[in-house]
Amino acid sequence: MKSNKRYSLDIVIPCFNEAGGLANTITLVMSCVQSLLSDPEIRLKTFRLILVDDGSRDQTWALIAAASARDQRICGIRLSRNFGHQSALIAGLENVDADACISMDADLQHDVGAIRAMLLAFQDGADLALGVRENRQTDTLFKRGTAYAFYASLRLLGVGIVANHADYRLMSRRALDGLLAHKEVNLFLRGLIPSLGFNVILVPYTCKSRAAGGTKYTLRKMIGLALNGATSFSMRPLRLIGLLGLLVCAISAVSILYVLVIRFAYPERAIAGWASTVLPIFALGGVQILSIGVLGEYIGKIYMEVKRRPRYLIQDSTERGGADKKDDQRNHPDIRS
Repeated sequence: MKSNKRYSLDIVIPCFNEAGGLANTITLVMSCVQSLLSDPEIRLKTFRLILVDDGSRDQTWALIAAASARDQRICGIRLSRNFGHQSALIAGLENVDADACISMDADLQHDVGAIRAMLLAFQDGADLALGVRENRQTDTLFKRGTAYAFYASLRLLGVGIVANHADYRLMSRRALDGLLAHKEVNLFLRGLIPSLGFNVILVPYTCKSRAAGGTKYTLRKMIGLALNGATSFSMRPLRLIGLLGLLVCAISAVSILYVLVIRFAYPERAIAGWASTVLPIFALGGVQILSIGVLGEYIGKIYMEVKRRPRYLIQDSTERGGADKKDDQRNHPDIRS
């Protein structure tokens, strides 16, 4: 619902070993949002930048602390160790106390120019404005191929993921509250947030070149993220095991018929005991190992969830009273209603 009310905004940026380009990121984001405060179409009242240091081993935290000391609109949160990008992002989102929030990466590949379009979508009633890459021209051929395989495999396994959408998005207060109501330890925000429902709009943007450093999502991490997404949101892998079992049974039945035909119709071509021993071992052994592996992923997730370990631990923060202030915001009305 449209409204002429003004609203506040928090921008959350997880950081891991970003010392090389973090100063530039802070300057660009602050300058962009500052210009929106005087934009007649944007009804932004106040904003805050939340930087989450995910256990960096360089000078990232020193830069965050220095920036926070210079500007009270910058809040720094330092995790006790590296908990991973998704947990660091949740740590920042749980400290949001604004009417809307935007999450983005620290490497400036997310075009800050799209923030204006996201705010306009929010003002028009969108609860989720998801940033979607228009193209992947800045990626290497290998990166484009693995990204395509990532989204295609997740959709094939039944995960409702938005193609070319990473973690650049705007969420309204009620959408954020809906997200924070999910307490699972194994986080896959790219699948979880679109599943919230509410009013969703896609905001295209052009991906920029990386400001400094290299990608934090290696091939190993991408495979782990895809596996986490598939087992967090879909039962289809378990059902595929059942279908695979039926397929192996059918192939085994045909193989048995073939062996019997050779044994009785062409006894001179038969090798005694070979087919009846080797075929079942290979077929059933492969299916059993694959099935145990998939079941192990699901059981492992149950194991992690029932322990109820914290998703992150905060070692330091540049803002005092943030946790207490956060709880006061949980049930306030949507700014646009």
